[in-house]
Amino acid sequence: MGISLKISRIQANMKYKITHQTHYNYYENVNLAHNEAWLIPISSDFQTCLHTHVRIEPKPAVYHEYQDFFGNTVCYFSIQQPHSQMNVIATHQVNVNRNYNTYEQTSWENTREILHSSYTELDLAARQFSLDSPLLPIFEEVREYALKSFTPQRPLFAASQDLMQRIYKDFKFVAGATTISTPLPEVFRLKKGVCQDFAHIGIACLRSLGLAARYVSGYIETIPPVGEEKLVGADASHAWFAVYSPTAGWVDFDPTNNQLANNQYVTVAYGRDYADVPPLKGVIFSSGLHELKVAVDVARLK
Repeated sequence: MGISLKISRIQANMKYKITHQTHYNYYENVNLAHNEAWLIPISSDFQTCLHTHVRIEPKPAVYHEYQDFFGNTVCYFSIQQPHSQMNVIATHQVNVNRNYNTYEQTSWENTREILHSSYTELDLAARQFSLDSPLLPIFEEVREYALKSFTPQRPLFAASQDLMQRIYKDFKFVAGATTISTPLPEVFRLKKGVCQDFAHIGIACLRSLGLAARYVSGYIETIPPVGEEKLVGADASHAWFAVYSPTAGWVDFDPTNNQLANNQYVTVAYGRDYADVPPLKGVIFSSGLHELKVAVDVARLK
């Protein structure tokens, strides 16, 4: 039996200018640095990257862009001169036009059966997101937690929405409570963390039941209180999870804010977990420590 789930949107056809600044200050000179960055928003059926520019200081000796396994744009660059600082400034203009309509959905059990028996191209591609990944082991506690939302014959999206709401209620957002190296069982025990932790919990819950769920990195527009000006740099990189239905495709859920992704959400990349799509990662040749500062601004354009 199907169910109609109406998903609201904030406004059609939103356009944004995004500035993502990353600054490294090294205590000792770095003689050589190789880096990869997932900073360029995707273009898809609901989002168009109208303009993009990535400026790197010092100027890299090598720079090129390529598509990774999941179809995301990756910037590779190599700085081959001694430097004590590195700046990566990515600027984009993006148009977002999610148009969620009313979806007819079967139960989550039937969805799982279709996913694992179908040989269509889309279903086969989605099936890989039902497996464990490096940062997301499946353990019994997370499966028990998932089953409280995924009761017998409950529609997939209704159960996913309930799971999102429970994560929002049960887990506390505390910046600095975890790092990307904090194991998922420890995050689950602490019941606190940041957006990437909450996305990971949701994905692990869904995969524990054999469903397909993927990690989504991107940005969300932050609207200031009425009468207050928007602060530059007040926005940050964001993360949420998406659930796959063979009949409706991918639908995005944000457990940090307890809402479905609307046109305030800009998608940068998809992966199995955070390790597939970090904003910036690399290898440097240096024996010193460093400081990192990141500022993101998402400005709505008229």
